[in-house]
Amino acid sequence: MADLTSLLYTAEHEWIAVDGDTVTIGITDYAAEQLGDVVFVDLPAVGATVTAGQVCGEIESTKSVGELYAPLTGEVIEINDAVVEDPSAVNADAFGDGWLIKVRVESASVEGAFARDGYLALTGGEA
Repeated sequence: MADLTSLLYTAEHEWIAVDGDTVTIGITDYAAEQLGDVVFVDLPAVGATVTAGQVCGEIESTKSVGELYAPLTGEVIEINDAVVEDPSAVNADAFGDGWLIKVRVESASVEGAFARDGYLALTGGEA
């Protein structure tokens, strides 16, 4: 599991781990809990360009369908094939094995992103 205080968070309940010009993106435990049992994940293809604020994928659960928004603009350099094969990994380990995509970015600046404390305030103390 990642150090949750080192991550950035979005109002769309995504987490972002920055490592130089590469960011790893996933959804938070809070989002996974709200969705329920995740049964299908549709992610952008490696090599695709994602645009900040735009839909780049879909997450389906037994309760609903949710959209995955790109928090940054960049090129998808890796997708988590294990999550595509077994979407329940999102529920089991949202901040670890349940990561979704890795994106190469020119700037890791995320407009409107929260630190951990800000995200917890947004969700009423739940992550």
